[in-house]
Amino acid sequence: MASPKIGIIMGSASDIPVVEKGTPVLDELGIEYEVAIASAHRTPEDVEGYAKKARARGIQALIAVAGLSAALPGVVAAATTLPVIGVPVKGGAIDGMDALLSIAQMPPGVPAASVGLNGAKNACLMAARIVAAADCELTKKLEAYAAKESQKVRDSRKKLENLPAAPDEAY
Repeated sequence: MASPKIGIIMGSASDIPVVEKGTPVLDELGIEYEVAIASAHRTPEDVEGYAKKARARGIQALIAVAGLSAALPGVVAAATTLPVIGVPVKGGAIDGMDALLSIAQMPPGVPAASVGLNGAKNACLMAARIVAAADCELTKKLEAYAAKESQKVRDSRKKLENLPAAPDEAY
């Protein structure tokens, strides 16, 4: 097995279903990744250690998945210069808005990107694009993936059979 290029860290095991929505795209693209559980509040030393050691282990991008106060992406970003992509998890009293804002409103000098609520698939695709910046073969795989996704949309037009569909030449 090759060394992982992407590290995915989640605050608790309750985030596994969110992570599992994104990892199939990494599998499809053939990108090695690993998944860790460490809490920004309950095991901050583990979070910091994971983030600090990631680059030396060959990790090129980190995805941090967290709900509620969503401190995890910020703590990870504070401990590394690797790109960090935060995935805010829906839930809690305001259904994930606190998590989204916690990630999106990082203080200057500690950057963490954010995707939408439960957006693990987009986080995985963004991490793949980061890795692909130095990997021509992966770039080709991403281009093929995008073409396949485009074709799915075009094919879905056939479902307009009971509606007055725009003609092909309209596109």
